[in-house]
Amino acid sequence: MPNYDALKLENQICFPLYAAAREVVKQYHPYLSELGLTYTQYIAMMVFWEHRSISVRDLGKKLFLDSGTLTPVLKSLEAKGYITRARCKEDERVLIAEATDAGMALREAAAHIPQKVAGCVKLEADEALALYQTLYKLLGQIEN
Repeated sequence: MPNYDALKLENQICFPLYAAAREVVKQYHPYLSELGLTYTQYIAMMVFWEHRSISVRDLGKKLFLDSGTLTPVLKSLEAKGYITRARCKEDERVLIAEATDAGMALREAAAHIPQKVAGCVKLEADEALALYQTLYKLLGQIEN
């Protein structure tokens, strides 16, 4: 008779990761809805606020998103006037996305969000740092 313990929800590392991610992202909703952004649009804008201009391919790598997920996010941000997309002049195969002035100005309205959400996550600073490091270690080890 096979051992089905590996199929128990309580024995899955993926489940608490999934559930915790959903719960944390849910904490962003009231703040992001004020800005008219989804969480995925918000994390994309975080990259634009840091780099202003980036290739769509590099953006996808930073966000761990494939083009099928990223393209609608970028189209939506472009429709809102927060970014533009254009082919690279040096290499037409490369699509460059760039934050507009309106997109960069949105950073000011979003500046309070990380602190507000951190207040909802009841971890000590050392626990949060350890979790952060462990999650990035995991992301670095997963093969695509």
